[in-house]
Amino acid sequence: MRGVKSVIIAKYFGGLLAIGSGLALGREGPSIQMGGSTAHLVGKMFKRNWPDCRVLLAAGGGAGLATAFNAPIGDAIFVLEELVRRFETRLAIVSLGASSTAIVVERLLLGGAPDFHVQALATPSSSINPLFLVLGALAGLAAIAYNHAILGAIGAANRLSRWPVEMRVALIGAAVGMLAWIAPGLVGGGDPITQRALAGAGTLAVIPLLFLIRFGLGAVSSAAATPGGLFAPLLVLGAQLGLFFGLLCRLVFSGLAMQPKAFAVVGIFSGVVRAPLTVIVLLAEMTGNVTMLLPMLAACFAAMLLPTLMRTPPIYDSLGERTNVDIHAKPLK
Repeated sequence: MRGVKSVIIAKYFGGLLAIGSGLALGREGPSIQMGGSTAHLVGKMFKRNWPDCRVLLAAGGGAGLATAFNAPIGDAIFVLEELVRRFETRLAIVSLGASSTAIVVERLLLGGAPDFHVQALATPSSSINPLFLVLGALAGLAAIAYNHAILGAIGAANRLSRWPVEMRVALIGAAVGMLAWIAPGLVGGGDPITQRALAGAGTLAVIPLLFLIRFGLGAVSSAAATPGGLFAPLLVLGAQLGLFFGLLCRLVFSGLAMQPKAFAVVGIFSGVVRAPLTVIVLLAEMTGNVTMLLPMLAACFAAMLLPTLMRTPPIYDSLGERTNVDIHAKPLK
């Protein structure tokens, strides 16, 4: 139990310091880990066997995701699709119970508004729908590049293992600090950047620069080996890519009535995580918008197809292989 308690404390304060210092990491990472560790601790307190503790561990991690993004339904889907990758009735029941309880507490403390405010969007016409497939394909290619960037940055940091860890972290911190001094709005988890993109704020000249900066910052932040998630930074990149594509399409196909911010909503990096149902439901809950569900499905299809055909594994699988993480293995005592 002492090891589990240490994990909770380390993830809380480590995540607070890492994200607060400007690293491009998401709050969902520590939330999932703290939720899972807390649930496992409860299982040990009540002397449950490992199968029961495994169910609690997965459900607690999902509840952590639910509170991070105020998305209770996406939580249950995340547990089944990404954590255990199969449907179990008992696990579904426990996940829904943990999620609903966590959301009740969160909304009592923080309110129930969606994470992002998106104005009402018109249902896209049939002439525009093929463009969402193209956007999904571009997102899939970008996902492949981002996977390689993250793994490359982590590999480069590992090759510097002969350097003291304090020096490696100091170098990353100095680089992020310089960026924060020059452009403070570009660092951190990136929710304000995502919100601006979802509101349609951006130009064809500026968005590519912002995208490249956040792309590099995300890879460097992942190499810091501090607590933090990947999903929130991916929302920034996906929204920026979608908005840029929407603005470009409006310029090229001026005769078609389209809303560039609709492409920002759909511009998701499902090819990175390879969990389309989780991504679609989470985005629907986080934006309070359901009119873009069909375009999201089309974009997810294309975004998943290209990385799969090119045999690029999901980033969580690649990271799990590096750390030998397995949910079916017994955790800390």
